[in-house]
Amino acid sequence: MSTPILSGLIAFSLILLSACGAPATEPQSEDPSPRLEATLVTTEDPTEPEIGQRIDDAPQNQRTVDASDNSLVAAVRKEAERLDALEARGIREIGWEDMMPEGEEEKLVELYQQQMTLLYSSDPIHGSAADAMVQIGTFNTVPELNETKVRIPGYTVPFDFDAEARITEFLLVPYFGACIHAPPPPPNQTIFVMTDEPIRIRDLAQAVWIEGTMYAQTQESELADAAYTIQLDSIETYQY
Repeated sequence: MSTPILSGLIAFSLILLSACGAPATEPQSEDPSPRLEATLVTTEDPTEPEIGQRIDDAPQNQRTVDASDNSLVAAVRKEAERLDALEARGIREIGWEDMMPEGEEEKLVELYQQQMTLLYSSDPIHGSAADAMVQIGTFNTVPELNETKVRIPGYTVPFDFDAEARITEFLLVPYFGACIHAPPPPPNQTIFVMTDEPIRIRDLAQAVWIEGTMYAQTQESELADAAYTIQLDSIETYQY
């Protein structure tokens, strides 16, 4: 073999030895364990709490739920005590729906439908200052409420005031503006209230609680007719 070829083979062998041997010059391969550990650390969400933290938070969440339950229980107990106190005084707390006999709501719907049919079937009527709002409903009452001490919330509608803005008679209605800015409620949803001691009504938009003896007694007025009458014992600002 010629010298150049031999020299080339020797040089090629040295290159192979240099690539496969020579531990002093070959870079060492990285240990897979540290690389795996680094991957676990960098892929973990830093905002996610550790398991130990989630376990520690559970009692606090439970305490929040327990506090809410305790508040509800306390509210129910307070309401029961309030009703018991009224019962001990011989007073029955009622709502406006309690003043309507069974089947009265269906009858009221029928009366309103008849009124609407009459309005749409008649000739057009031009309004005037003499027009009055129509009171629709009946004078049917609940016999059990007659001569009963009751407590009921509502809005006052005075007839007039004296020089000191005091009144001795007024209507109690279930919604603000009735008989003044809106049509009157049905007669059995209107209460005529009388009081021996004059009272001062400062704000008609303020709902009130009234207590007194209820009678199934009809009262007529220019504002509205009432199927119930109450002899007033006390009146206070509405709070529930």
